[in-house]
Amino acid sequence: MKSIDISWRNYLLPNIHNEGWRFVGIFAAITALLAIIWEPLGWFGLVLTIWCYYFFRDPDRITPDIDNVVVSPADGIVQMIAKVKAPEELDMGNQEFTRVSIFMSVFNVHVNRAPAQGKITKSVYVPGKFLNATLDKASKDNERQLLAMKTKSGKDICFVQIAGLVARRIVCDAMPGQEYKAGERFGMIRFGSRLDVYLPKGVEPQVALGQTMVAGESIIANLESEAPQVKGVVR
Repeated sequence: MKSIDISWRNYLLPNIHNEGWRFVGIFAAITALLAIIWEPLGWFGLVLTIWCYYFFRDPDRITPDIDNVVVSPADGIVQMIAKVKAPEELDMGNQEFTRVSIFMSVFNVHVNRAPAQGKITKSVYVPGKFLNATLDKASKDNERQLLAMKTKSGKDICFVQIAGLVARRIVCDAMPGQEYKAGERFGMIRFGSRLDVYLPKGVEPQVALGQTMVAGESIIANLESEAPQVKGVVR
């Protein structure tokens, strides 16, 4: 069995997403300029450059090897759970889904991962506003990338990248026809945002409001389970 690397390097100098190098370079150049203008500004810029590097970190994750599992596509907090229709842009009819919304702060890892094993059947990009991603109307008004998937078990799910108040760019590598395993990387959102996962009718989320999620690791649901929705308790 392959061992897991838990060396100090993974904590102090983690791998970062390719999208990040350009931004780290820009932050570093601005830091150098600020240091020339006034040394204290240079130290402030250095802190921001380090933050930018860590924002784009892309750690490996250990996805549960379980058939029909739905894992979190993002790091963050379960912010909303609601019974809704699928986004109309995906043309999935009037069937009911359970939407689980995961909010990512600017301190979370922002690399997004496929929530289940299956094939992408539709991809729709929708330009929009940059409202606070914690608002319910952000799911209809904000810039977003919508993906529909036919899972290995034959069920339809969808998941949506939603740009937030600070985010200005959605990166999505998933295309119709592509197949993913649960937990595989498919994109990211830059600087604060939200991921929505739509579970088919009859599949209840096994997470609670306020729960902290780890992309590719935290289990949201099992597509073949009839377990009731989980309720959380603050302790």
